Amino acid sequence: METRADEQLIGPLLLARGTIDRSAVLRSNPAWLERAWHDPTSRVLVIDNGRTLVERVGDEVRAVLYPPADAPPGERFLLGVADGVAYFAVSAPLPTGPGGDVNGRVTVPMHPHEAPEGRPVPAGLRQAGGLLGDRDAGLLVYAVALEAWHSTHQFCPRCGTRTTVEAGGHIRVCPHDGSQHFPRVDPAVIMLIRDADDRCLLARGPQWPEGRLSILAGFVEPGESLEAAVIREVAEEVGIIVTSPRYLGSQPWPFPRSLMLGFFANALSTELTPDSEEIVDARWFSREELAHALETGEVRLPPAVSIARRLIETWYGSPLTGDW
Repeated sequence: METRADEQLIGPLLLARGTIDRSAVLRSNPAWLERAWHDPTSRVLVIDNGRTLVERVGDEVRAVLYPPADAPPGERFLLGVADGVAYFAVSAPLPTGPGGDVNGRVTVPMHPHEAPEGRPVPAGLRQAGGLLGDRDAGLLVYAVALEAWHSTHQFCPRCGTRTTVEAGGHIRVCPHDGSQHFPRVDPAVIMLIRDADDRCLLARGPQWPEGRLSILAGFVEPGESLEAAVIREVAEEVGIIVTSPRYLGSQPWPFPRSLMLGFFANALSTELTPDSEEIVDARWFSREELAHALETGEVRLPPAVSIARRLIETWYGSPLTGDW
C-alpha cells in the first residue's frame, strides 16, 4: 500500500480552532486579573458540567458571553485575551431567571440550530462545538477542560486539605503544605488502520448500540511513545500487527481531559480477533462498502466534532453523512 506524503486531514479539527491568546504571563499578575475582572469590556463564559449557553443569530451559533458584573459567583478562570478583550470562565449554574428560564426565556433541551433566534439554550461541545466560530469553540473547549479538572481536584493529594485556586485558575495550591497542582492532560492515540487493499477498519465497544462504529483508540501508558501506543492498542483490541504509524493531527477532547493524537497505520494482517471486553464488533470496509452501509443506515459514524470522523473522511476522500 502506498503511503502518500501529502495526505492531509479533510476539514478542520473542530475542537482545535481556538484563536485566543492564552496570556500565560498574566495569570501570575493578581493586580491585572482584578482590573480585568472589573473591566466592563471583559467577557465571561459560564460553564456548568460541561455546558454553556449558546444562541442562534441568523445562520450563526454563538456562545452567550456576559460582562463580569452580570456573571454568577463561582470559581473563575482566565481563558486569555483577544483584540484587547479579556475572557474568563466561571464555573457556576447557568444563569436563570424566574421559573427556570434564561433572561425570561425558557431554556429547553434542543439543538442550537433549532432554537428560536436569540433564545439561549444550554449545549455542550458535542452539540455546539462544530457550530461555534473559532473564538467561541476555543473558549468552550478550554473552559470545559478546566472545569472538569477543578471539579475533581478540590483537595490536596498529599494531605487532604482543600486547595485554593491561583494563577487565574491554572494552579491549585494547598494552604497546608504549599504544594502546587496543575491541570492534567491525558494523551490518547486514535488511529485509522488500513489493510493492503486500502480498506478501513471500524469497530465498536460493548457500550455502543449495533451500527455505531468508529476507529480504534487508547491511552498512552507511562514510558511509552505515541507510535508504540498505536501498535500496542491495535494488537490488544483486535489482534493484528500494524506498522508505519503516521501522525496527522491532534485536538483536545476534554471528556474529561484527553488530548487525542490522530494516526494512520498499515495492517500487516487482516484476521481480526476482537477483545470482547473492549471490542465486540470489528470489520473491514472498502469505500464502496462504507458508502452503502451509511446509505442504508447499517452504520453510523462519529459526529463531525470528533477527530475520528476527520480521519475516516480523510481515508475516504470526501465528507460523509450518517452521524451517531
